[in-house]
Amino acid sequence: MPHAVALLRDQRLARSVKPFVARGSRATRCTRCRVIPSHCLCAWQPHLEGLNCGVCLLMHDVEPLKPSNTGWLIADVVPDTYAFTWQRTHVEPALLELLADPQWQPFVVFPGEYAEPERVVGQVVAMAGKRPLFILLDATWTEARKMFRKSPYLSRLPVLSLQSELLSRYRLRRSTRSEHLCTAEVAALCLGLAGDVEAGVTLDAWLDVFTDHYLAAKYQRAPNLDDAAHQRLMPS
Repeated sequence: MPHAVALLRDQRLARSVKPFVARGSRATRCTRCRVIPSHCLCAWQPHLEGLNCGVCLLMHDVEPLKPSNTGWLIADVVPDTYAFTWQRTHVEPALLELLADPQWQPFVVFPGEYAEPERVVGQVVAMAGKRPLFILLDATWTEARKMFRKSPYLSRLPVLSLQSELLSRYRLRRSTRSEHLCTAEVAALCLGLAGDVEAGVTLDAWLDVFTDHYLAAKYQRAPNLDDAAHQRLMPS
């Protein structure tokens, strides 16, 4: 069954009035992993169960359509992943229902300098009987700041500010600041903080495998199947 980001992509395509053309988007791609068939990575697809955490992706309009989007990788690894298109003037009722669901303790993952100090937390501490739900703004940095400011339904939620010294390993898009992590890297850190350590490590490896195959296809070379990430996800 398609995961939440794949379904959101299908919905976005269905309402498009003209085709979305991304760099390299004219190539025939595997519908599951989004890489050309000669470099398909589906054989390394991880399958995890029993995670305590969930992820809610608020995705800027075209993010689900981008072949390089890493929110897709989160949905590959975390079974309880939800995905919604962010809109300035409309909030999907299903999103509000998710945020109000008593099984979840939502955290907006964003730098604390942009939030009121009383909202900012540095650790994942959920109330008794609740599971952490990490809300990630999947967009460019400029877009994400706008989304954070203009989403009043998030303003009552705690803001998880990550204090990571990790420099981004993501090589598919450029950022003006090397300390900015891609969405999958942020999710992996959150999973680790909340105790789903194996899932965080697996997501990091899945990002590395995806990046290697994606770039190998772009530059017409073979992916490195002997690296640590491939070996970790090696099919049994």
